[in-house]
Amino acid sequence: MDYKTVTPEFAVAPQIQPNDIETIKNLGYVAIINNRPDDETPDQPATGSLAKIASEAGLQYYDIPIRSGTLSAEAIDETRSTINSINGPVFAFCRSGTRSITLWALAQIGQKDGQEILSAVASAGYDLPFLAQFITPEQ
Repeated sequence: MDYKTVTPEFAVAPQIQPNDIETIKNLGYVAIINNRPDDETPDQPATGSLAKIASEAGLQYYDIPIRSGTLSAEAIDETRSTINSINGPVFAFCRSGTRSITLWALAQIGQKDGQEILSAVASAGYDLPFLAQFITPEQ
């Protein structure tokens, strides 16, 4: 399983598989956020299946699906409130990890310094220059 640690409390990954959930738990994550809508591609596992396996493993599971290229204030707010409600490290995924890290970054505005957010995104290996229009270093 390929994943990127963004902060000690947050990681992102491309699409996970059912057998990845035990690994996620063993890495110390307490919750999974799925940012991928069902049926985006025929080979992806269904949200319900992943949620059931996560629950059986003792992990919290949240579904905040975002279609590629469509972010909304509601999804950002839901991401912020979900992350803030979880007591422990969070693991988020989508097709490539880009939607998940973008939602995380935008949800951190007002909670973390802007430069800290942008540095965390870059350190995780994501080149997302468009974020700078929303996140300034002094935020």
